[in-house]
Amino acid sequence: MGSKKRLVTALILFAAVFVLGVAGFKVLGGTEWTLMDAVYMTVITVATIGYGEVHDLGAQPEARVFAVVYIIICLGTIAFAVSSITAFVVEGELRHLLGRRKMEKAIAKLSGHYIVCGSDETAQTVVRELLQTKKPFVVVDPSKERVDKMLELGLILWVQGDPAEDDVLEKAGIGRARGLLCSLATDEANLFVLVTAKGLNPTLRVVAKGIDVRSHAKMRKAGADSVISPTFIGGMRMVSEMIRPATTTFLDLMLRERDRVLRFDEVTIPAGSPLAGKTVGEADFEAKTGALFVARRRGGKKDFDFNPGKTAVLETGDVLVFITTPEMLAEIEKIAGGTVPEPIPAV
Repeated sequence: MGSKKRLVTALILFAAVFVLGVAGFKVLGGTEWTLMDAVYMTVITVATIGYGEVHDLGAQPEARVFAVVYIIICLGTIAFAVSSITAFVVEGELRHLLGRRKMEKAIAKLSGHYIVCGSDETAQTVVRELLQTKKPFVVVDPSKERVDKMLELGLILWVQGDPAEDDVLEKAGIGRARGLLCSLATDEANLFVLVTAKGLNPTLRVVAKGIDVRSHAKMRKAGADSVISPTFIGGMRMVSEMIRPATTTFLDLMLRERDRVLRFDEVTIPAGSPLAGKTVGEADFEAKTGALFVARRRGGKKDFDFNPGKTAVLETGDVLVFITTPEMLAEIEKIAGGTVPEPIPAV
């Protein structure tokens, strides 16, 4: 029996025993006992206080027998009620308190993580992808019920509260975060969170959901690095299914394969990297990690070099794009001399 159900049972049982005591003393006391006398006798018996009797029970043997039996029943009921209340408080509140403190310690250890604001279907898709690709992240949402539903997806660190509040984002480690994803119900809410987050961490990369296309420009002015339109993405998916079904199927299989998590992912060559100055052939990513090197964006430029030749020279600031698994990506980051994101702490 759960502690909550046990507590309800104890309260109902206690009320029944109290009513039994009042009725018993009133009936056995006869006309000499008023209802208030019966209530008083029931209270001092249940409470085991030991005040004087209203009427002498010695003159009424049947009342004395009832009192003896009733005292035994009361002791058992009180013991059950006290143990139920203790179990409810200790098992519930203590578990919540310890779980919350453990969660806070785990979040405090994060660095270079992502913060997901919201818990709608879009946010759930984001969380599934972060879990599959083993990226550290924290979910922030005002509703405990919605957070509990999201916890069904897997191991998730979370903070309950309004993501537009400074202290809530600070609890989520906004100062150490790599990026923030806004997926709240309205564009206004996403914009407000965006402004708050950028004020706390100006270098933070922010990707926001923009429901109304007219709000996209405002979000970018407010500091959003990217604004995603669900309707645009949905339309692109529909036309892709129509004109390039084989390619769409390939990408779906890559995203949904259970045995291996294959993704297009990227690594930036940091300053002082041993890869700087080497050719693609010398780096030999496929032989060393198994990842497929597909494109490069030169540092500071927008265009990509697709399938660069083995003689192409890698430079500091280059962004390298791979088809890779999370494990392969971690190996590439080690080779590049970058910082490997820490795994999600156990909760």
